[in-house]
Amino acid sequence: MASADLKKELECSICLSTYTDPVTLKCGHNFCRICISRVLDTQEGGSSCPECREKFQARPVLHRNITLCNIVENFLSAQPHHEESGVFCTHCIHTPVRAVKYCLHCEASLCDNHLRVHSKSPEHVLCHPTTSLEDRKCSIHKQPLKYYCTEDGVYICVSCRQHGAHHGHKVETLDKASEYEMKKKLRNVLQKLMTQREETEKRVQRLQEHRGQVQGKADDETERATALFRDLRRQLEDLEKRVLSEISRQAERVALSLSDMCKHLEIKKDKLSKKIGHIEELCNMRNLLTVLKESDTDDLCDTEDGDEEDRERGDNTFLYDGGDLDVEGILHTLHTGLSDIMSGVNVQKYTGTLVYPHPTINRSYRQAGGARQSSRMSDAAEFFLDVNTAGNGLQISDDGRTAIRSPEQNVPDTPERFQCNQVISCESISSGRHYWEVDVGGSMYWTVGMCYPTMDRKGCDLWIGSNKQSWGFERIGNNQHSLVHDNERLRIQGTITSNRIRVDLDYEAGWISFYDMCVPIRHLHTFTTTFTEPLHAGLWLGGGRLTIRGRKKM
Repeated sequence: MASADLKKELECSICLSTYTDPVTLKCGHNFCRICISRVLDTQEGGSSCPECREKFQARPVLHRNITLCNIVENFLSAQPHHEESGVFCTHCIHTPVRAVKYCLHCEASLCDNHLRVHSKSPEHVLCHPTTSLEDRKCSIHKQPLKYYCTEDGVYICVSCRQHGAHHGHKVETLDKASEYEMKKKLRNVLQKLMTQREETEKRVQRLQEHRGQVQGKADDETERATALFRDLRRQLEDLEKRVLSEISRQAERVALSLSDMCKHLEIKKDKLSKKIGHIEELCNMRNLLTVLKESDTDDLCDTEDGDEEDRERGDNTFLYDGGDLDVEGILHTLHTGLSDIMSGVNVQKYTGTLVYPHPTINRSYRQAGGARQSSRMSDAAEFFLDVNTAGNGLQISDDGRTAIRSPEQNVPDTPERFQCNQVISCESISSGRHYWEVDVGGSMYWTVGMCYPTMDRKGCDLWIGSNKQSWGFERIGNNQHSLVHDNERLRIQGTITSNRIRVDLDYEAGWISFYDMCVPIRHLHTFTTTFTEPLHAGLWLGGGRLTIRGRKKM
């Protein structure tokens, strides 16, 4: 491979053979002296290098390249003997000398010495020496091929042009024909390359445009994700403050109560210590009359057993019922807060759009032009039951939180009082997003919901959910639950596993949602509409008791 590469480097670009007496032009390119001389002889109007086309003002002086001559000689001497036993010079009859060129006109092989004195006229066409000359002669006249017939596209000899079938045809010399064919091939190659370059440029442009689109989408998604996580961090920080504030508030309340109890017991302990010391003194006295007089006093002998038992029961009640942190309430605040955050916003994969848990909210989101409604968290509504609306068979607790089924109360039958065992809240909601919960563990038959204040209080359609002015969630049998509105019921499949029902309201979005507060929270159903009046919380009770779980805003 190295020998073949070196041989290629030592070939003249004109005759495509190994250099013979190589000379160098000013541009640095090397040629055989005979080859470059013939080319320069044919050039008119100036000289130029046939390889790089550099022009010279005058015919360049040919300087022998001695270094290249030595390299060629060393290369040829190192070649195998079969290379040296090739074509020999026709004129060297006494001593065989290897030929370097073959003249098609003379039909003779020429060595270096005879090539120097050989005719340089155009009809003497030189080529690489070869033992097979049949492909360089006319197959009809057995004469050298000197011309190319452009009409028939074949190489011809002198006889073909003057007397043969190609007489009168347009012909060109082999040099010009070779140049024409080469340029034709180069033009075809150039056209293909230009077409490929245009297609490549179009592909590059398409890829760059797609890369720009991908980068634009990535920037948009990055902005959305950053805003989403920033909002989530803010909500989590707010929730953390609420939970920690609730823990601190409860701990402070319990600590104050325990401090008061400890002070009271310290005073009692001091009194008991004094009384014990006095009695011990009496026991050590020898004057029995004094002992009898002191022991007869009520203050000394009174041990306050009854009061002590009451106080001890009160202490135990405080310790077990109210003397500790409301861990359930704290967990409730944490759980509902996390539920609000997770149910308020969700990321739909690969779309970069914010998706809310209800169709109406999604519609409101789109109508609002994509504003992030998730940043608006639910507020815990503070409801108290309106005793003036409670039916005759309901008793409302003093704190206004609990409705208890009881014998008829013989209360005045006013227009705002329900004819059935039903009650609504004093407070109403006319804007914003809120939630509230009801403890339903104390009843087997109940309805929890919301209603307009204009709902009928007397007649047939006064139950929550039996008209267009109310929406409810009810239990009507052995763990049979239904959603009801306008007297149409939707049966809930499965079992309600917790004793707490949560109601979520978004007034502007127009939806009321019901949740089973199990772990994890279970979404039961969402009513969607357009609210036209303020909404009150409402309860219907078939037995037992229902309690609104109040949670003050923090």
